[in-house]
Amino acid sequence: MAVPEMQSSAALSLLILLLPILLYISCHLARTLAKKKPTTHGLKSHPLLGHLPAFLKNRHRFLDWSTELIVVSPDHRMGFWIPGMRTGIVTANPADVEHLLRANFANYPKGDHATSMLRDFLGRGLFNSDGDQWLWQRKNASLQFATRSLRRFVVEVVQAEVANRLLPLLRRSNAGGDVLDLQDVLERFAFDAICMVAFGHDPGCLADGGTLAEARSDFMRTFGEAQDLIVGRFLEPIEVSWKVKKWLNVGTERRLKKAIADVHAFAMDIVRARRRSASPGARDDDVLSRFVASDDGTHSDDDEVLRDIVLSFLIAGRETTSSALTWFFWLVSSRPDVVARIAAEVRAARESAGTRAGEPFGFDALRGMHYLHAALTESMRLYPPVPIDSQSCAADDTLPDGTHVGGGWSVTYSAYAMGRLAAIWGDDCAEYRPERWLGEDGAFRPESPFRYTVFHAGPRMCLGKEMAYVQMKSIVASVLEEFVVDVKEDAAGGVPEHVLSVTLRMKGGLPVQVRRC
Repeated sequence: MAVPEMQSSAALSLLILLLPILLYISCHLARTLAKKKPTTHGLKSHPLLGHLPAFLKNRHRFLDWSTELIVVSPDHRMGFWIPGMRTGIVTANPADVEHLLRANFANYPKGDHATSMLRDFLGRGLFNSDGDQWLWQRKNASLQFATRSLRRFVVEVVQAEVANRLLPLLRRSNAGGDVLDLQDVLERFAFDAICMVAFGHDPGCLADGGTLAEARSDFMRTFGEAQDLIVGRFLEPIEVSWKVKKWLNVGTERRLKKAIADVHAFAMDIVRARRRSASPGARDDDVLSRFVASDDGTHSDDDEVLRDIVLSFLIAGRETTSSALTWFFWLVSSRPDVVARIAAEVRAARESAGTRAGEPFGFDALRGMHYLHAALTESMRLYPPVPIDSQSCAADDTLPDGTHVGGGWSVTYSAYAMGRLAAIWGDDCAEYRPERWLGEDGAFRPESPFRYTVFHAGPRMCLGKEMAYVQMKSIVASVLEEFVVDVKEDAAGGVPEHVLSVTLRMKGGLPVQVRRC
């Protein structure tokens, strides 16, 4: 009889230990079920589980899954709720986007939930902060981006990188008949460019060989791995699981910790180098030097704050333009008519400026390439570099059509889904058609940023929009003036698979061969 008594006693003790946890779960579940929950057309909600089964089935293809639901939804949004996780909506409704990014901006910050998941990687940088910290960085950056000297510096840096590194690399590839991963080439180009523009530092990732270039390429891979792993936190079916793995230092969190340490060390080296070189007579064209010079005793005197600023610029400058250009070159590889019109426009710009092939394009010449501008804009409509972006609802709110949004819900707007809505772009929304952006006079016609959210909108509108176009147009005009870019057959048999990281990247890269026109 002793053994059963011991077993009963142990079971009772275990029940007593678990009782508070069970009570907490029951209360939390009861509160969740009692709250008003979002619904989605065509998405089944299960008792107690909510949308968890559908999320588990589709989280590996979250972007396409959410888009499929949004496209067939009468209100162009999907709602989701998972007990113990987040409740919220994903929208492609322009009225919703304008509401949360402009009309009621103050009620939709990034929020503690998202910023806490990203904080050990991005700290309190521009893309991961709210309130005074965000306002200081935004104000300082906007002042610098508005200066003519910085604009000239961007053109100088981009044109030098094109002439001295990108075109020579493509010429060597053409001579040897090599297959290039164009995505990798463009990422290295963008990394060099943003480091020089933002920090006055040339990492030489696109340079011809050498241990330094190899070391920087290794860092780029580490930087990409850190981004992929950090986004994985948002796709965990049970939110606490990544925190447990981090506490135990196992699995993806162990790899992430190592990657973050390497990334932070690189960024801190840049900060310390700029502090050492800062002097009253030094040239301060780069953005970081201007932040250092704006020391007000509360923000820019902190090296960790400047480190976070460095990381924000690395993501903004390296990831977005390289993603946009990768998808652009894939799209136009099957559209010789588009390539021919771009080439004709480039020749016309040469004749007008009186320059020869191979010489740098001036700012005015690039700005006058309206069809190229339209071709890039149309590419980003279908494959936006930042496909989704999330905010947090601070207090209960109502969307323009009367839909309830609960305090604490996440509200995500999907540029990817918006580009696929016939209600916005017409029945040919799935087609790549640059002409939709041109007026009868051939001039580029912009669209409302609440319908075309590639560069965001409202107070968080992308500051580097103009510079991104300068970089992309410089690369495309120079490359297509001299080369034909052929996508290899194994990458041309359908839409390439994407990786949902911080930006929309192609899985496995983009293998191409280049040949002279």
